[in-house]
Amino acid sequence: MNKALCCILLLCAAGPLAAADAPRHLTLQQAEQIALTQHPRISVANLTALAAKESTRQARSAFFPNVFGSVTAVGNTDPNDTRLGAGALNNPIIYEREANGVTISQLITDFGRTWELTKSAKLRARSQEMNLEATREQILLEVDSAYFSSLAAQSVLEVAQQTVKSRQSVLQQIQTLATNKLRSDLDVSFASVDLDQAIILTAKATNDLKASFAVLSTLLAEREPQTFTLAAVPMPPTITNDVSALIQEALSQRPDLARLRYERDAAKQFAQAERKLVYPSISAMGTAGIIPTGASQLPWDYAAAGVNMNVPLFAGGLYKARRREAEYQAEAADETLRDEEDNIIRDVQITKLNMEYAYQRLALTLQLLQNANQALQLAQARLQAGLGSIIELSQAELNQTSAQIAATDERYDYQSQHSALDFQLGRLR
Repeated sequence: MNKALCCILLLCAAGPLAAADAPRHLTLQQAEQIALTQHPRISVANLTALAAKESTRQARSAFFPNVFGSVTAVGNTDPNDTRLGAGALNNPIIYEREANGVTISQLITDFGRTWELTKSAKLRARSQEMNLEATREQILLEVDSAYFSSLAAQSVLEVAQQTVKSRQSVLQQIQTLATNKLRSDLDVSFASVDLDQAIILTAKATNDLKASFAVLSTLLAEREPQTFTLAAVPMPPTITNDVSALIQEALSQRPDLARLRYERDAAKQFAQAERKLVYPSISAMGTAGIIPTGASQLPWDYAAAGVNMNVPLFAGGLYKARRREAEYQAEAADETLRDEEDNIIRDVQITKLNMEYAYQRLALTLQLLQNANQALQLAQARLQAGLGSIIELSQAELNQTSAQIAATDERYDYQSQHSALDFQLGRLR
């Protein structure tokens, strides 16, 4: 009686996992959309891409005039004005005055350095846009994996609950037969052990499902673990393309590879800009203003314009070191891209093999389940006819439960592997 009560309590706890909170109905598409909208990693990647665009505007700003206003008030200790006597090569006269003016400076040319910096910034901005796409694909892969894991755990729990009910019924039948001296107490003990194993399986399945829901909840940006009623996902079609075609698709479609290509190109453009550090730069400047209060030698207003050329002559090896650093960084970016391409070629091959193996295992476990169901039916018939033993029935039930769990696991493992291959090919956008 105590065992039956324990079983009932366990089934009540494991039945609807959220008796207090009604489970949310959720489809895979809804889960993916929620994650893309709410996951903080998506926000981080998006904000980083927006920040990179502002860097482009910063580099491009050198092409436009720089305008600033000035207000200057100067007093000195000598009423007849004064000169600076030290601290500079020239000795400018300091007049008492208060003046207001506007100054405009405009870069005429730096022989392409600013243009190269702007192109480099644009390429880095594009790399961050591709990083956003890569982050979205990574989140989708994690959501798909968590969703299929939760579906598998949910199905295993259903199998475990049904097993408990079935073995509880068998135990009651054996106890009735034992009471009528048609079965021994040993048979009752075997049936009790089978029920205990089913209860343990149910407890483990319940815990696994809660853990899967916790992972899925986190991906959906939920602070507290949620419970869900998950909709089944149709089996995807098999991917029959040859590996070489899949590799070419991955190399052309993967956003993380596109990000690395943009980073490499940006590094090369930056190296081009650093080579032009030794080039002169030519700028024009104009200023105008008024002097409402000041020494009598000063006119009421003023205006001037000029052209200035800066020619780098010597900086202690700074320019050469910066150029070489940029060139090394560009070469490193190129090698990083090549390494990632090699990794993706490997990952596509392995993931396709894993998916094909999962499909084979699924077919085998379905056949195993069919055979286990037939064996259980025969064992039940033999037991009812008095020809079989409780050990035969126990083994048949164990085989059926194992086959059901295996078939469930393989189904969702195949779907998860299919999603992983879509990720490798850059299709999860």
